[in-house]
Amino acid sequence: METRFLAIGELTATPSVAVVIDVMRAFTTAAWAFGQGAERIVLAESLDAALELKGRHPHWVALKDGAPAPGFDAVNSPGRIRGTDLAGRTVVQKTTAGTVGALAVRGAELVLCASFAVAGATARALRGRPDVTFVVTGEEGRAEEDLACAQYIAQRATGPAPDPAPYLRRAADSTAAAELAGGIREGVHEDDVRLCLELDRFDFTMAAAPEDGLTVLRPYGERVG
Repeated sequence: METRFLAIGELTATPSVAVVIDVMRAFTTAAWAFGQGAERIVLAESLDAALELKGRHPHWVALKDGAPAPGFDAVNSPGRIRGTDLAGRTVVQKTTAGTVGALAVRGAELVLCASFAVAGATARALRGRPDVTFVVTGEEGRAEEDLACAQYIAQRATGPAPDPAPYLRRAADSTAAAELAGGIREGVHEDDVRLCLELDRFDFTMAAAPEDGLTVLRPYGERVG
């Protein structure tokens, strides 16, 4: 497997297979949303687009980064979303990095969205793929937690599973982890960092694809839960 690790801004062409990484917190939150029964997640282009979708579909659940805001039902926090019953619901998600990265490669043949929570299933889905681009969304491609997760998945997709400890340690020592633990970021639950570092919590990965004019994320793999 030929692999490359790029920031969103370094994408010059649409890859055939893209794995968009956002560990803290978009695609950990998304995995937990599916674990709580969500049917699908619509990735919104902007906050206004998310609110417009919510306005047209009041029963959908809209979530965003940061503090709670009028019109939104939830924030981008795995610790908070894990206590929400989302059975059969559609979630609208808009975040600073993860959803932006997924939308940037939406023309790819396969777009997987991943974090440590779904790392094993993501690696399985990549086996046999000759060429994979990992989109490291945080900090303009320099986010240590995202790069560590991407490298771990790449190693696991091409051979025996490596020791996860060094990769998880890099993520635990990242700027994002420190900001979450220190309360610098808004909309944080005290368990967010721990949940973002929980390896293989779910036995599915998540694939984004066009659907009714929207970019929709759905579980892709063996099972939810």
